[in-house]
Amino acid sequence: MVVNSNRRQTCMHDWLYRGRTVGRESAPARPVIRTVARRFGATAGLAAVTVALSACISGDDPVSFELDGNSLIAEGVIDERALEAFRYALSENPDVTTLVLWWVPGSADDDANLQLGRIVNSMGLETVVPRGGLVASGGTDLFLAGATRRIEPDACIGVHAWGDMEYGSGRNAPRDAPIHRSYLRFYDDIGIDAAFYWFTLDAADVEGMHWMTPAEQDRFAMTTEPSRGTAVDPTRCDARERW
Repeated sequence: MVVNSNRRQTCMHDWLYRGRTVGRESAPARPVIRTVARRFGATAGLAAVTVALSACISGDDPVSFELDGNSLIAEGVIDERALEAFRYALSENPDVTTLVLWWVPGSADDDANLQLGRIVNSMGLETVVPRGGLVASGGTDLFLAGATRRIEPDACIGVHAWGDMEYGSGRNAPRDAPIHRSYLRFYDDIGIDAAFYWFTLDAADVEGMHWMTPAEQDRFAMTTEPSRGTAVDPTRCDARERW
């Protein structure tokens, strides 16, 4: 059974009618969807609506969860509907122990992504990026939320800076800026060193993507067992991200 957070045509309607620009309605200076901001480079106003519609049209489907025994296989971009889809999938099999992140290239709602990550962590789920799989940006945050974590050979793990209307890029925000706090709290809650957060801001700007090497994965203790990751070709990961 596949549980999808919604279908693509609804995506266009939501972005047009929920009064949203590039960020949360309640906090327009919050980091925006990093995949969308990087891919289209818009920063505000009408350009933001263009970004949102482009994301819908280009094939960035909202995340779906497919049950496979005691595993839940995730594929797509995380948005505000992901929490409901995730809970529904769990209601079909409350004995799920593993979240397999097959292709999760980012999040369209960082608040929802951090909430989902905390749920995954509190449930003690294992997170896995399988052979040939990909996580990037908010998808990497979700992977790190696993109580135990595994990266298979030939998996792509991408990081970069977030973008917003106030600073343009997270690397431009002073380290003591309040905008960093939600991410730093999240990493602290899931047991990830804050140094990883600062690394992501410097590794690639909002319109780029850095694919982490096995040495970097080990440096930040991204897995809870000896790394099985292998050196990846950034070109291949870039192509895989655009599937």
